[in-house]
Amino acid sequence: MCTAITFQCGQMQNFFGRTRDFSYPIDPQIFIVPKNFSWQSALDGKIFTDSYSFITIGQEEAGMLGFFDGVNENGFAAAALYFTGYAEYGTGPDNSGKEPISSLEFLHFILGRCGSVEELKGMLPHVAIIGLPDPVTQTAAPLHWIAADRSGACIVMEPTGRGFQLFDNPIGVLANSPAFPWQVTNLRNYMGVSPEQESQADWGKVKLTPFGQAAGTRLLPGGYTSPERFVRTAFQKTHVLQPENVNEAVVTCFHIMDSVTVPKGAVVTDRGTYDYTQYTAFSNIDTCEYFFKAYGGSAIETAGLWGHDLNADHIICFGPLTQQPVFMRR
Repeated sequence: MCTAITFQCGQMQNFFGRTRDFSYPIDPQIFIVPKNFSWQSALDGKIFTDSYSFITIGQEEAGMLGFFDGVNENGFAAAALYFTGYAEYGTGPDNSGKEPISSLEFLHFILGRCGSVEELKGMLPHVAIIGLPDPVTQTAAPLHWIAADRSGACIVMEPTGRGFQLFDNPIGVLANSPAFPWQVTNLRNYMGVSPEQESQADWGKVKLTPFGQAAGTRLLPGGYTSPERFVRTAFQKTHVLQPENVNEAVVTCFHIMDSVTVPKGAVVTDRGTYDYTQYTAFSNIDTCEYFFKAYGGSAIETAGLWGHDLNADHIICFGPLTQQPVFMRR
């Protein structure tokens, strides 16, 4: 369970963010991966070298470093979301000549070498996604990906039984299953939703009036399933007042995601574990600055790509996201 969006403020700066909902315990941390960093694939031992530096949220577990979302120095951002019941990967190298990339490392691969959505589109026909178990779930996690850049372009990438499919994403929203085209088509069921107040209705001699404000939104779904979160997020991001500046944009982004943030205990898996929002994060694509808030914390933290040694020979770790609440006394 996760939700991702793109957003733009009145100063034409672009934001990219997501909730990270998960039913396994994770310890997300902030990392900076420097330019020209070399890393070894867990799939076949091949050495890759990153062309761009990037700031990212991820986790190191059992010697493996996996990233959940990030933005690179060229203003290209991407995130991985679960795609249960639909994701289908290749099982190994074939004779197509495509570069095999593990599902676990695909996000690192594209953040390190794609400067734009157009560059990503040109690269995708030459790679093959291979399922690789991660050390947290011990499975090849079913994933799909969303990417965006400073131009405002946004795409979705989904590995399915039909192959590796690529979709332009004009709504700038992604959730989980079903597939992205279905989610967009489903929005047509909610064309009657409106931020405007409904007027009086006459049923014969009975006059009906709304219960206060927000009657135009009564058709919005309220649950935490992927289609419901997709619809709520799409409606809110396309109807909120456009923020005039960066600070207002960050606050607005977090308010939008509040409607799909899952509290611990509201969703229980068939394994008896809680699926909840372990963190919410947004990046300013134009400035490569991150804004994030963990489940146990109340303050919005920030970290930026610039001002650090982007030519270092090692990954820089800022440590875990703060999990303590902040109370301000007046």
